Amino acid sequence: MANPEYVELLRQGVVSWNKWRKENPEVRLDLRGADLRQVDLREARLGWLNLDEADLREACLDAVNLNMSSLHNADLSYAQMGDVNLTRANLSSAKLVGATLSRFDPYESGAILRDANLSSANLNYSFLQSACLDRACLHGTTLIGADLGDADLSDADLSDADLSWAHLRNANLSRITMKGTIIRHLNLLTTKGITEIKHQAPSCVELHTTLLPQDGSALHFLRGTGVPDEWIDFYRSTMMHPIQYYSLFISYSTKDETLARRLHADLQACGVRCWFAPEDMKIGDKFRQRIDEAIHLQDKLLLLLSEHSIASTWVENEVESALEKEDREQREVLFPIRLDDMVMQTSRAWAATLRRTRHIGDFTKWTDPEAYQSAFERLLRDLKQS
Repeated sequence: MANPEYVELLRQGVVSWNKWRKENPEVRLDLRGADLRQVDLREARLGWLNLDEADLREACLDAVNLNMSSLHNADLSYAQMGDVNLTRANLSSAKLVGATLSRFDPYESGAILRDANLSSANLNYSFLQSACLDRACLHGTTLIGADLGDADLSDADLSDADLSWAHLRNANLSRITMKGTIIRHLNLLTTKGITEIKHQAPSCVELHTTLLPQDGSALHFLRGTGVPDEWIDFYRSTMMHPIQYYSLFISYSTKDETLARRLHADLQACGVRCWFAPEDMKIGDKFRQRIDEAIHLQDKLLLLLSEHSIASTWVENEVESALEKEDREQREVLFPIRLDDMVMQTSRAWAATLRRTRHIGDFTKWTDPEAYQSAFERLLRDLKQS
């Protein structure tokens, strides 16, 4: 059980606790069953701790580092957990009823929430990539904009949950329970287990913003969610046909890789073939030669313009290759989008020329799920082949 001395040290304040932990890194702390109700622990260093069965109801855990900590059977009901780091933390069977876990640390991944009770919790914009949420209770949970890529949600209860703008690429939805679930601005093209979903009652589906596989699983899903037959027929006749898109080379600065990876994943999921260096560069390839070949082979070059890419010699060389291709083939190749306002201010000749001569797509608010989705849909529309 918890050592009273350590519990009291925590209750004295985060500054003294963090100082003590820094000075005593070798001490293995056991806080099992600790009573930390309503304690302000924001920014506390709680990584690698045993907090199994701890009582953290209504505690403030904003920006807390719980990396590799165990909170099995802990009670975190109505706790505040914004920007918390739960990298590989074990919250199996934990109680998080009404907790706020929005905007996780962007490096968080692999949290274990198996059998956890997250009913009515706020998981908006949380980063739960590769998380284990199997058998979790997510009844009435808001997951707006949550990143659940590669997450295991098998056998979870998502009744009355709000999945608007959530990212579910490669997520496992096998045998999840749905009723009253809100489905809008959702890409289910690569989601697993759609035909195994348990539809206990109708859900709320916004058809025109939902992307479904181009096969019978889409119709099975729509019937299960209670979409009327006439709407399903309309969906089949208007949406279920292959759209041909131009292929892309993605040009960006490595400092903008977070968005580049997101665009690559979402474009691929929509059927857009992309050449993306981290995925397509082979061991031993000569950089310049391989990149020139890739630009030559793809239809368009998607250029992510930012303060970082405008200063990048590599990006400038890629733009020059694309412009040479435009001159050679007498057609437009460059697809520029801006991530900030630097291209509107820069004196760099090549970027200033683009500013004066090209319409540049606006992704400056890409961290806002709704703004990103709107800009992405515009990009996808413009990539359709005539």
